[in-house]
Amino acid sequence: PLVLKNLNFRISFGEKIGIIGKTGSGKSTAIDILMTLLKPSDGQFLVDGKDIHQRNSKYSLQSWRSQITHVPQLTYLADSSFCENIAFGQNPKEINFKKIKEAAAMAQLSDFIESCKDGYNTIVGERGIKLSGGQRQRISLARAFYRNRSFFIFDEATSALDIKTEKEVINSIYKLGPKTTLIMIAHRLTTLKKCDRIIKFEHGSIVGEYSPDDII
Repeated sequence: PLVLKNLNFRISFGEKIGIIGKTGSGKSTAIDILMTLLKPSDGQFLVDGKDIHQRNSKYSLQSWRSQITHVPQLTYLADSSFCENIAFGQNPKEINFKKIKEAAAMAQLSDFIESCKDGYNTIVGERGIKLSGGQRQRISLARAFYRNRSFFIFDEATSALDIKTEKEVINSIYKLGPKTTLIMIAHRLTTLKKCDRIIKFEHGSIVGEYSPDDII
């Protein structure tokens, strides 16, 4: 059976889009197509009018992926410091500590890190075992802010945060500016309050597009 069917929508540069739908409605599959982790078995994924999977596309798959920061609900954390986990994948000698602190502050994590004995050099444990779910999620958000790419995808990325912290993190997300395209998948509708529009998925199709004022 098809996971997605008759799916057709457009995302404009700098737009902030919310996506809602029950588990199994096709949200994550659509996101995997946007990230080019999946190639559509039928139809096309166009970027600037060109099929991203064709050779005449403006972007190679690698260059398109390099513009995307994906923040999942659960993220991998290495058995290393806060600093190295926020700058995950970067040579430790090249880490920009000023940007690390700014990213941690945006993720509402800096106060906690600075309260630890070793600060940003504190070891988080394998898979972040020494941290709570909310703290692990905030490292994932800080990692996204540190990378500072042009296309952000937040997939239930604030689900483990309390209401107050989530509100502060969401404000940081929307301060990324007009040159940042943002997609947010969330079950908590208040998370999507500042989106330009909200798309609802059901049984692999889009069943409605709404203004946040219409459903929140």
